[in-house]
Amino acid sequence: MDDDERRETREEFRRAVNLTAGELEEWLGTDESGRVGDSAGDGESTGHASGRRIVTLLRTRQDDLGDDDYRHMRKVVGYVHRHLAQRPDKDVEHTAWRYSLMNWGHDPTKG
Repeated sequence: MDDDERRETREEFRRAVNLTAGELEEWLGTDESGRVGDSAGDGESTGHASGRRIVTLLRTRQDDLGDDDYRHMRKVVGYVHRHLAQRPDKDVEHTAWRYSLMNWGHDPTKG
């Protein structure tokens, strides 16, 4: 991945992830967070594990990000974009749809 691709990935990641590291970490500690998403068999959903990784990425200096970090950032961007396209036609405040997105660092109700 060249410097331009890394810059673009960071910018897309910042647009997709609208929760701070602290907000996301607090969210991941809730019961609602742990109840949504597909599990890889170890009891933790894929989204919840991703959320923990996102917290780390948000706290990592740009110069310390590696190729694997950038791959995960692209995965997050893709997930958020796909999930937003499936927005329900009802109030989303207390829905698994919103909670799943929040595990990936995006709160669709946040202005």
